[in-house]
Amino acid sequence: MEYRDLNDYELISYAYENSEEARNILLKKYEPLISSIVSRMMPSCSHLGLDRNDLMQEGLIGLNHAIEYFNDQKDISFYTYAKTCIERRLVSTIVSAKRLKHKALNDSISLDIEDTDISFDKILKDSSANPEEILLDTEITEELIEKIRMRLTEFEQQVFDLLIGSFSYSEIAEILDKEKKQIDNAIQRIKAKVKEQLKEQ
Repeated sequence: MEYRDLNDYELISYAYENSEEARNILLKKYEPLISSIVSRMMPSCSHLGLDRNDLMQEGLIGLNHAIEYFNDQKDISFYTYAKTCIERRLVSTIVSAKRLKHKALNDSISLDIEDTDISFDKILKDSSANPEEILLDTEITEELIEKIRMRLTEFEQQVFDLLIGSFSYSEIAEILDKEKKQIDNAIQRIKAKVKEQLKEQ
């Protein structure tokens, strides 16, 4: 069979059937996409001990995940799903690298943002339910963070992960290839959802 003549959906179908050739064609086809995303993210994470090869490998892991879990019944193209999986993997890698470099972040997760003094509890001061008191009495756990993430869209999740990883507005905008205003709007939505989650704690 000449796999090179097949479209993405056909290649994925054969990859499900353990065709290494079909999988390798998909990996090769989407390598330029990974390279493009890595090039965009590199300026914001080169100081974290990550080099281009590290990020390319992580991008390939994200692409493999897309191949494994893509559901062609969803109203989404494989390209869009693959791009999301690659970006998600790279964001996770960058955040993990920064946490390893600054281990103190593991003890106190904040929503500090560029040129401001806004922390995870201070953003909640306008809430009549006074949820900041919950924060003062409750350790911010991974379980809480995961509950918050479940309320967020894919884009908001990426912004949130970078935000609690202590990246600035500018860095987040650069990593995600978005305007700073889009990042600001996403953060405002995230703050509202954080408050909603804390009210339920």
